[in-house]
Amino acid sequence: MNENREVDTVTSTITAPADPGVTARAGNRPTAVRVSGVSKRFHPQGPVVLDGIDLTIRRGEFVCLLGASGCGKSTLLSLIAGLEKPSTGEIDVVGPGAALMFQESALFPWLTARGNVELALRLHGAPKGVRRERADELLALVRLSGAGDKRVHELSGGMRQRVALARSLAQDRDVLLMDEPFAALDAITRDLLHDELERIWHETGRTIVFITHNVREAVRLGERVLLMSSRPGRIVREWRVDVTGERRIEAPDVSRLSVEITDHLREEIRRHAH
Repeated sequence: MNENREVDTVTSTITAPADPGVTARAGNRPTAVRVSGVSKRFHPQGPVVLDGIDLTIRRGEFVCLLGASGCGKSTLLSLIAGLEKPSTGEIDVVGPGAALMFQESALFPWLTARGNVELALRLHGAPKGVRRERADELLALVRLSGAGDKRVHELSGGMRQRVALARSLAQDRDVLLMDEPFAALDAITRDLLHDELERIWHETGRTIVFITHNVREAVRLGERVLLMSSRPGRIVREWRVDVTGERRIEAPDVSRLSVEITDHLREEIRRHAH
């Protein structure tokens, strides 16, 4: 199955004011996720969904996955999360595994914002006496200090995703997997949540693997941007985004790199169109 294609790596620099809070370069960090020779079929005679995936993600790294619909991005995330088993190959994740956040917030409507976070803490084994305090700390981390008693129907879309993020963080996993978490939000709300997610990433030191169809979003957030081919899914190209400070989605350098990546994405889509 695997054609042993060399992954083309490009380093692009986006210049911004120096920020002492920026984490150390990924190459100096221990491994958080290692994917070795992973392929996936859902049925023994079915089509190959993923083919020969080799990927190393360092602790505290922010990696974005791009690719056409159906290329296997979500399948790869499910494999890393342990929800699916690879057909071949191995996956190693640091610690007790990874937390997974989906596009839909999937909050329980009969619970408050705090109650949704407390439930995750209870399932994770947190003692009853500390759940409320910890839930309030996590809601404060996502800037929802005053919303703990609100029901789901009282929350905006952006607020619901913040609660979902707090719930994911409540699992206390080193690795956070995010499957298009902001895709359904309007542009302004999405931009605000980019800022919040970047802040939380720096404050918590989490390793984040983020799926998106939005190329600018990938460049705005990721230290590395990985491009997957259409089925069978392979990682065919990666960009290392060397950032010295804050990024904005409308910044000229973000736009420039986004155009370059979009051109390669279109090429991959055309290549597998027939």
